[in-house]
Amino acid sequence: MANLAFALEMSTAPWSAIAWVGIYLGVLILIAETLNRFSDQPGEVTRKIVHIGSGQVVLLAWWLKIPAWIGVGAAIVAGSVAILSYFLPILPSLESVGRRSLGTFFYAISMGLLIGYFFSRQQPEYAALGILIMAWGDGLAALIGQNFGQHPYQLWGIRKTWEGSLTMLVVSFVVTVLILGIIQPISLSLIAIALIVAILATFLETFSKFGIDNLTVPLGSAILAFSLSQFIP
Repeated sequence: MANLAFALEMSTAPWSAIAWVGIYLGVLILIAETLNRFSDQPGEVTRKIVHIGSGQVVLLAWWLKIPAWIGVGAAIVAGSVAILSYFLPILPSLESVGRRSLGTFFYAISMGLLIGYFFSRQQPEYAALGILIMAWGDGLAALIGQNFGQHPYQLWGIRKTWEGSLTMLVVSFVVTVLILGIIQPISLSLIAIALIVAILATFLETFSKFGIDNLTVPLGSAILAFSLSQFIP
């Protein structure tokens, strides 16, 4: 009887986790759509609410120990919705920046790839690192750069600001230190890894044409952090 109860609990656990994630995302999208339709906030602000907020799902997945296949499935669904919203006004808060971009689609793909690979290896911290660098780093860099950037520069035909890029560098560094600091002691080696990862993430973020940075930044950051961490005793 005890074995049956345990088996039933284990079989329902993933679905309970999915429910919590679904509720979180539903509330997030509702807030963003409400702001987009009834507030005077610029479209970029509502889009970044979704961008930053949806990235926190990886922390929920990590905490709730969601299986990798569920994360991959959710990413496929999110990517499909993003593609539809790109062509049709399903969720205006996702595509309200005044330019054509596949960023939301690439974001979903990168989350699926990172969760699928690192969660299956029992190393969810690297998936969280890549996704959170993209969520917080890119999200805050865009908001700071557009609202407070006074020193623009252009690279590969893409206009950026030094204020935005500095924000990306600092946030990426902090995220890497915090995530890696959960699984290993903070040391000079860890600090060096965080700095290298932050520099790469900032460099990759400068090329954001078509929203491709939503793919390159999380994947590049996670892979580099994982590779360099192998050298820490």
